[in-house]
Amino acid sequence: MNSLGLFALLLAVATLLGIINYRTLKLPLTIGILLISMLISLIVMILNPLFPGYDLQQVPQSLLGTINLPRTLLDGALSFLLFAGAMQVDLGLLLSRGKSVAALAILGTSLAVGLLAAPAWLIFPVFGLAVPFSWCVLLGAMLAPTDPVSVVGMLRRLGLPPALQATFAGESLFNDGVGVVIFGTMIGLATGETSSVSIGDFVLRFLVEAVGGGLLGAFTGWLTLLLLRGVGDTQIDLLGSLALATGTYSLANGLHMSGPIAVVVAGMSLAGKAGHRAITQKSREEMVVFWNLIDEILNALLFLLIGFELLEIRLHMAPLLTMLVVIPLSVLVRGASVFLSTMPVHLQPGERGRALGVLTWGGLRGGISVALALGLPAGELRETLLPVCYGVVVFTIIVQGLTMGRVVRWLYPETAPPS
Repeated sequence: MNSLGLFALLLAVATLLGIINYRTLKLPLTIGILLISMLISLIVMILNPLFPGYDLQQVPQSLLGTINLPRTLLDGALSFLLFAGAMQVDLGLLLSRGKSVAALAILGTSLAVGLLAAPAWLIFPVFGLAVPFSWCVLLGAMLAPTDPVSVVGMLRRLGLPPALQATFAGESLFNDGVGVVIFGTMIGLATGETSSVSIGDFVLRFLVEAVGGGLLGAFTGWLTLLLLRGVGDTQIDLLGSLALATGTYSLANGLHMSGPIAVVVAGMSLAGKAGHRAITQKSREEMVVFWNLIDEILNALLFLLIGFELLEIRLHMAPLLTMLVVIPLSVLVRGASVFLSTMPVHLQPGERGRALGVLTWGGLRGGISVALALGLPAGELRETLLPVCYGVVVFTIIVQGLTMGRVVRWLYPETAPPS
């Protein structure tokens, strides 16, 4: 099957599952698609042993192998998803909460990695699993970043105060790059490709990838706005935004910089005053519609793939029991990292408790965590960490995502929309 046929198949399946969700579950589209695709995967896994002459999982696993979620997401779709989220943020509010966003994205993500790795290293042996500490750090790096796809989509439905929305969205857009940098630094140590990683090595890599990516995104954003200024043609403006998203992400990856951070900064250039001066109001309105459509389509396909990736997981009792312990641990770690990184300093005293609750429970994980886990080298350790990571991701999307509205209405009754 060629690429166009595969894309058509995914769109058809996503549409069908979306219709089933609309007529039965009536959940948010992406969560409904995720649940139904997971249910189909479970049914296939249960029925497979009953037909020894046939491998029911072979065809879907072959298609999943062709799609290759880690590469599809990290080398392609992520540029569109992050750009779509970044260009719609309120840049003024985001800059006014810059300290909080930076603290959450950099310090908070780093703390979350360590705060999860240490107890996980102690938990695995309880269930008879020997997982080196370096691999526990990888697990922390996979689960520390919140997912911009899930978070930005959730923020559209909630009535949070605008400043808190800006903090929430800004963190989710930037902490993916930080998490990927930590993961990329530790993967060599975990697999034995490098003998040691010093603090200096990490700082240097962070400066090159994260700071360098940010500067690259700022430059490509400025250059695009300079070229578009005064043109006033909607089609050219749309083409320019597409070129900016794909070009910035590809160039950053080619220069060994952080593509996620670069494309977020580039997208935010359209949300600032310079973007409003360079692009007409009509073009901006059509651009928002266009990127919202891209965002919705890719979200549906991404959650469809996450649901079917369950077929790639070998379910064993020890990892499943570990998963049940790591799920509440991940929530506690999220709360601790948010509190330690930003609460005592950057938020008003009367706001800290409510903001801590929202930021903690709203720390959804998603496609990036699953993609990083699927990208681990094949072997026993991958088979151990993959179900743990997958379980945390599914829990945050389904349980936390579906109950987030109630949490907001409880903590912010004056601003939350009615149920």
